[in-house]
Amino acid sequence: MNTRLKFVLITVATLVAVATTASLGMWQLSRAAQKQARQTAMDAQTAKPPLTATSLMAATDPMTVLHQRAKLRGSWAPPSTMVFLENRPMAGRTGFVVVMPFLLEGGQGALVVQRGWVPRSMDDRTRVPKIDTLDEVIEIEGRMALPPSDLYALGDPTGGAIRQNLTVSQFAAETGLQLLPLTLQQTGASPEGLLREWPVLNMGIDKNYGYAAQWFGMAALFSLLYLWFQIFRRFFGSPKDPKPDV
Repeated sequence: MNTRLKFVLITVATLVAVATTASLGMWQLSRAAQKQARQTAMDAQTAKPPLTATSLMAATDPMTVLHQRAKLRGSWAPPSTMVFLENRPMAGRTGFVVVMPFLLEGGQGALVVQRGWVPRSMDDRTRVPKIDTLDEVIEIEGRMALPPSDLYALGDPTGGAIRQNLTVSQFAAETGLQLLPLTLQQTGASPEGLLREWPVLNMGIDKNYGYAAQWFGMAALFSLLYLWFQIFRRFFGSPKDPKPDV
């Protein structure tokens, strides 16, 4: 191959490689900035004063109170509405997340509460633990959250105490309650023995910065290799180096 043509092809390939890796690095920085903005907004939500039943129901868009703390007075729905979502990990173990409707005081509405986590019996997988539930007006606290994520399920996802998934709209039709689309992840001490080590929301911003550094590092490596082999050695090499064809 003609030396000049080889030089041109290597130059073009290097430019494409540097442009591609640099653009991927910039894309990772853009992703990090977007995640940082969401993290900042989420931190601002958690810093707001806790919601009450009145302020919660006054929100025209429930998503505006996502991640906000809440202190709600009301009572639990009948024990028959308690659902155990299976295959839910917490603290390195797999068990149930216990969910149940909570009726806000004064008939202001209702919402699904993620009460906490309990281990599953290995001897009888159809058995659910007994969860003490007070039949009186109480105050609970927690953080407004999206419904539990859906897992892959076979068959009918509705019905029964043990379920794989829970869709709020279907659960509302089943219970006859007007449930908010958001749920409350209950926090604080649990007299019932429920574990409440909910996952800390992490946007993974550090990963994006790490990926960006890798892409920029590759762009720099391509540039240095090109400069060394195609510029310095080609035009400023020792006299023993063969001269390029003209």
